[in-house]
Amino acid sequence: MKKYAIIVYWSDEDAVWIAEAPDLDPCAAHGDTPEQALAELRVAMELWLEVAASGACLFPSPAISRIPRLPSRSRQKPMAAISKAQ
Repeated sequence: MKKYAIIVYWSDEDAVWIAEAPDLDPCAAHGDTPEQALAELRVAMELWLEVAASGACLFPSPAISRIPRLPSRSRQKPMAAISKAQ
């Protein structure tokens, strides 16, 4: 499975832990513990991706692969050099 971002948080309204995969909207699960919510989400994600692979919907790329990369440190100016230049 590709690496998709996962968000786990407590819901006061539902009194459970929620785990979501924002790239696979709607794909979420809940549990009594963060670990249980995450385990349930992994099952939901596999099923979501199976449906997408069948052609029922678009197959998304993980958002992390769409984020532009920062230049490597070797090409960046040190902060001291930037401060002096201003």
